Amino acid sequence: MSRSTYLLPLAVLIVATILSSVFIVDERNKALVLQFGQIRSVREDPGLYFKLPLIQEVVRYDDRILGRDIDPLEVTPLDDRRLVVDAFARYRITDVRQFRQAVGAGGESFAESRIDTILRAQIREVLGSVTSSEILSADRAALANRVRIAARNEARALGIDVVDVRLRRTDLPVQNLDATFARMRAERQREAADEVARGNEAAQRVRAQADRTVVELVSDARRQADIARGEADAERNAVFAAAFGADEEFFEFYRSLAAYRAALLGGNSTMVISPDSEFFNYLKSATGKPAP
Repeated sequence: MSRSTYLLPLAVLIVATILSSVFIVDERNKALVLQFGQIRSVREDPGLYFKLPLIQEVVRYDDRILGRDIDPLEVTPLDDRRLVVDAFARYRITDVRQFRQAVGAGGESFAESRIDTILRAQIREVLGSVTSSEILSADRAALANRVRIAARNEARALGIDVVDVRLRRTDLPVQNLDATFARMRAERQREAADEVARGNEAAQRVRAQADRTVVELVSDARRQADIARGEADAERNAVFAAAFGADEEFFEFYRSLAAYRAALLGGNSTMVISPDSEFFNYLKSATGKPAP
C-alpha cells in the first residue's frame, strides 16, 4: 500500500477533530460549554472558541429580548366582575449558567412555560386586588408595571429578566356582556330619571315663585288702584262740594240734568211717575228754576 492510503484518512480525521473543537459565538447568542452535562465555561462575548472534541458540547441560548404572548385568562377583581385579560411579556436571558441550572435540558421552551405560569399568577394577584374600573381606566399601565416587578422578582431565579409586561386587552366574558349592558342601561335610566325629577322640582320652584310674584304684583296693583280711586273720589267730592257751595241753584240744575240723561235713555221710552213729582221741576219751569 502507498503512504497516501494512510495519510488521507488521517488528514480527514485531523481536520474533523479540529473542526469539532472550534465553535463560534455571534452577537445574538450566549453559549455554555458542557462536559458530561456539567457546565465547564460560559461564552458571552462574540468570537471564536475551542472545546474538547467528543467530550465537550456547546449549548447556545438567544441573547436578544424575546417576546411571549400569554393566553387570555379570566381574572376576578374586587367588585366580582370577571374580566378576560390578554397580555404579553418581553424577557431576556441574563444569566445563562443560572438559566441552565434552572431549566436543565428543557431549554427555552421549558422556560417559556415557567414564565407563563409566573405571569398568569401575578396577573391574577395584581388585578384581583383592584376594581374593574381601575383595570379599565388609565391606571392599566401602572398595574402592568406592578405585574412586571412581581414577575421579575420570581423570574430572577431562572436567570431571566422580565423587561416589560403589557395588558393588551381587558374585556368582559361573552356570557357577562348582556348582563353588563343591561346594568349599564338601568344605571343610565336611573340617572335620567333623577335628572328629570330634579328638573321637575326646579320647574315647580320656578312656577311657585312666578305665581307668588304674580299674586304680589296684582295685589300691589289693586292696592295702588284703590288708593288712586279713593283719591279721585275724594277729589271729585271736593269739587262737587266746592261747586255746591259756590252756586247751590246751578249745582241742583246740573244734578237734575245728569239724572235726566241717565233716566231718559234711547231704549227707555216708558216712565211711570206721579204728575206732581219733583223730578221734572226744571222741565216745567220756563225760567229754568224749580216750580214753586
